[in-house]
Amino acid sequence: MLKTITKVGNSQGLILDAALMELAGLKVGDAVNVTVHEGGAIVVTPMAPTIGKDEASGRAAKIVRRNRELFRRLA
Repeated sequence: MLKTITKVGNSQGLILDAALMELAGLKVGDAVNVTVHEGGAIVVTPMAPTIGKDEASGRAAKIVRRNRELFRRLA
Protein backbone atom coordinates (compact mmCIF):
# COMPACT_ATOMS: atom_id res chain seq x y z
CA MET A 1 0.00 0.00 0.00
CA LEU A 2 1.47 3.33 -1.00
CA LYS A 3 1.22 6.20 1.47
CA THR A 4 2.51 9.78 1.33
CA ILE A 5 4.11 11.58 4.23
CA THR A 6 2.02 14.66 5.01
CA LYS A 7 2.47 17.73 7.17
CA VAL A 8 0.65 17.52 10.51
CA GLY A 9 1.07 20.78 12.40
CA ASN A 10 4.81 21.33 12.82
CA SER A 11 5.53 17.62 12.26
CA GLN A 12 5.15 15.08 9.48
CA GLY A 13 3.00 11.96 9.57
CA LEU A 14 1.33 9.11 7.78
CA ILE A 15 -2.44 8.92 7.71
CA LEU A 16 -3.68 5.38 8.33
CA ASP A 17 -7.08 4.82 6.75
CA ALA A 18 -9.84 2.81 8.41
CA ALA A 19 -9.13 -0.35 6.37
CA LEU A 20 -5.44 -0.36 7.35
CA MET A 21 -6.31 0.27 11.01
CA GLU A 22 -8.77 -2.63 10.93
CA LEU A 23 -6.28 -4.98 9.25
CA ALA A 24 -3.67 -4.13 11.91
CA GLY A 25 -6.19 -4.42 14.73
CA LEU A 26 -5.55 -0.83 15.82
CA LYS A 27 -7.85 1.89 17.08
CA VAL A 28 -7.33 5.53 17.97
CA GLY A 29 -5.44 5.82 21.26
CA ASP A 30 -3.68 2.43 21.03
CA ALA A 31 0.00 2.34 22.01
CA VAL A 32 2.44 1.22 19.33
CA ASN A 33 6.18 0.62 19.25
CA VAL A 34 8.02 2.16 16.29
CA THR A 35 11.41 0.74 15.29
CA VAL A 36 13.71 1.66 12.43
CA HIS A 37 15.80 -1.11 10.89
CA GLU A 38 18.86 -1.02 8.66
CA GLY A 39 17.99 0.30 5.24
CA GLY A 40 15.31 2.58 6.69
CA ALA A 41 12.50 0.05 7.15
CA ILE A 42 10.03 1.38 9.74
CA VAL A 43 8.03 -1.19 11.69
CA VAL A 44 4.98 -0.22 13.75
CA THR A 45 4.03 -2.91 16.28
CA PRO A 46 0.87 -2.77 18.40
CA MET A 47 1.67 -2.97 22.11
CA ALA A 48 -0.37 -5.31 24.28
CA PRO A 49 -2.32 -3.32 26.83
CA THR A 50 -1.22 -3.66 30.43
CA ILE A 51 -3.66 -4.27 33.22
CA GLY A 52 -3.64 -2.81 36.69
CA LYS A 53 -3.01 -4.64 39.95
CA ASP A 54 -6.71 -4.84 40.84
CA GLU A 55 -7.71 -6.25 37.45
CA ALA A 56 -4.85 -8.80 37.54
CA SER A 57 -5.91 -9.89 41.03
CA GLY A 58 -9.51 -10.29 39.90
CA ARG A 59 -8.52 -12.33 36.86
CA ALA A 60 -6.27 -14.58 38.96
CA ALA A 61 -9.07 -15.19 41.47
CA LYS A 62 -11.44 -16.10 38.64
CA ILE A 63 -8.93 -18.60 37.22
CA VAL A 64 -8.40 -20.16 40.65
CA ARG A 65 -12.17 -20.50 41.20
CA ARG A 66 -12.70 -21.99 37.76
CA ASN A 67 -9.87 -24.51 38.21
CA ARG A 68 -10.12 -25.13 41.96
CA GLU A 69 -10.39 -28.93 41.62
CA LEU A 70 -7.44 -29.13 39.20
CA PHE A 71 -5.23 -27.06 41.52
CA ARG A 72 -6.27 -29.24 44.48
CA ARG A 73 -5.23 -32.42 42.63
CA LEU A 74 -1.91 -30.88 41.56
CA ALA A 75 -1.02 -29.78 45.11
